[in-house]
Amino acid sequence: MATSGLVPINVGGRNFNILMSLYDKALEQVEEELTQIKKSFNKIYGYDIINNITTRIKTPNSIVNKMQKKHYEMNYKNLIENINDIAGVRVTCPLKNDIYKTVNVIKQIPNVRIIKIKDYIKKPKESGYSGYHLIVETDVEINGEIIPVKVEIQLRTMAMDFWATNEHKMKYKSTKKLSFWDSRKLTIYAKLVNFLDNKIMRIHKKQENI
Repeated sequence: MATSGLVPINVGGRNFNILMSLYDKALEQVEEELTQIKKSFNKIYGYDIINNITTRIKTPNSIVNKMQKKHYEMNYKNLIENINDIAGVRVTCPLKNDIYKTVNVIKQIPNVRIIKIKDYIKKPKESGYSGYHLIVETDVEINGEIIPVKVEIQLRTMAMDFWATNEHKMKYKSTKKLSFWDSRKLTIYAKLVNFLDNKIMRIHKKQENI
């Protein structure tokens, strides 16, 4: 993406608003592609391999807080190069196998280039979280100029999404700190969700082979 270089970030300024409009457009393009995949899968498999698609743009405060936490100098170059989740898409699927089917199609979209992959399904996080994260790049046109913009896509099962949404609220959005033992319980519950996901997937595979 074309940058304003080492110009300090001004979240109320024109440059920042233009930058956010690029992320908005990129997010819209990726969402449209995923919606088409969802429709196509439904026709092929007869059920929603993609259950839900949600999008969000980080707030200016969240962007600034993340840059400060990472100890980046507050300029546009660092924002664009190092903050990869300003535009985010969350995709929920019934089964883990559905996630991989979806990822395989995403990799074939002409205007969506894979920049980075983190497979937390094969190797869950220490918290027990399981999912598949992609940093992708899509070309956005503005005033006749083509600009590559990054978007993060997170894919997880419906069961894991329930866990992750509540874990995030309790750990990061609440004013009250989560106790050590409650944090441990959440990790155990995440492992139980993974166990449940695997069991349901095995039953589903048996049905497919009938």
